[in-house]
Amino acid sequence: MEWHPKTIAVGVDGSAISTKAAEMATAMARVWKAKLLIVTVVRTPEGWWGIGGAPPSPEALSAALVQGQEEILREIEEHLDLDGIDYETVQELGDPSWKLIEVAEARGVDVLVIGKRGAGLAERMMLGSVADRLAHHSPIPVLVIP
Repeated sequence: MEWHPKTIAVGVDGSAISTKAAEMATAMARVWKAKLLIVTVVRTPEGWWGIGGAPPSPEALSAALVQGQEEILREIEEHLDLDGIDYETVQELGDPSWKLIEVAEARGVDVLVIGKRGAGLAERMMLGSVADRLAHHSPIPVLVIP
């Protein structure tokens, strides 16, 4: 059986390992002449304003999250050699694992590339890593980059 993915998605979060995953996904898209979706998902923080602090207005929170995502995407676009590659950037808010699956299913993605990143111990114990959850729950093949 010969496999030629037509659409490849990569999850990026600004970390070095997600940049490595984006490099791999870009190389795959180039070889297979596939469309590349560069996806960033920000988990809406709860209580990020600190103990006793007032929560930001919905507008301020939204603006801060969008600005952060745009910076991540701008940096990855500047870093990658995207010449000749059909690509698109996608910004989502929510749980990274489930949003990546949602985007992949909605866009007909053939393979999802993600970095095996070192979330903090507390987050891994409470939530599990994004890569781990994707490997266990994604209906789409997942390539985890170490």
